[in-house]
Amino acid sequence: MQLISSSFILVVIVLLIFSAFRILREYERGVVFMLGRFWKVKGPGLIIIIPGIQTMVRVDLRTIVMDVPPQDVISRDNVSVKVNAVLYFRVIDPQRAIIQVEDYYAATSQLAQTTLRSVLGKHELDEMLAERDKLNTDIQKILDTNTDAWGIKVMSVEIKHVDIDQTMVRAIAQQAEAERTRRAKVIHAQGEYEAAEKLVQAADLISKSPQALQLRYLQTMAGMANDKSNTIVFPLPMDLITPFLDYLKKK
Repeated sequence: MQLISSSFILVVIVLLIFSAFRILREYERGVVFMLGRFWKVKGPGLIIIIPGIQTMVRVDLRTIVMDVPPQDVISRDNVSVKVNAVLYFRVIDPQRAIIQVEDYYAATSQLAQTTLRSVLGKHELDEMLAERDKLNTDIQKILDTNTDAWGIKVMSVEIKHVDIDQTMVRAIAQQAEAERTRRAKVIHAQGEYEAAEKLVQAADLISKSPQALQLRYLQTMAGMANDKSNTIVFPLPMDLITPFLDYLKKK
């Protein structure tokens, strides 16, 4: 009986000794509590914990990629959309991450969802689609400020998808088509205006030099000569036929 008791005690002692040794990887830290009070942060490597007196909570220091589930957002111009995002953050202070918040992962996730709805609700739909970089930066700054007390560093936020109702998709397509038509008309009108300006300048220049008018006339004749049409009708300059008309009048 004594042999069994001694063996049992020996086994218990060996188990306690083995349970006292913990190995933490390079990216892990151990938040150690002694009799319920915070003692210190240990790791990485081999550490020793006194069983029954000390407890340890492992904390991963690597960057965590969190998917923010789709959120129903009503934009400032009263358009209902579904928006989801991805969040990149890491623990920089294991002590605060364990002591200041019950579950830092769940708390960060909930904060990211509410912040996403709050920030995007202040912007119009066009801004959500065209200014994602600015919105990502705004959300990241707000999250980083609010999670600092938990020992969390939010490095970046990326809006992944902005899902719009099919009715709004058609309306946006019509708006884009109308905008393209407007730009085409403006460009065409601008071209007509510039062409008219050039014609006026050319007319002024030609009017100051009769020789230029004659040269232009000859160029026109040369161009018509190269034409493959069967009939060519061209005007005669008045200065060529005026002497002939005067002669006929004298008769």
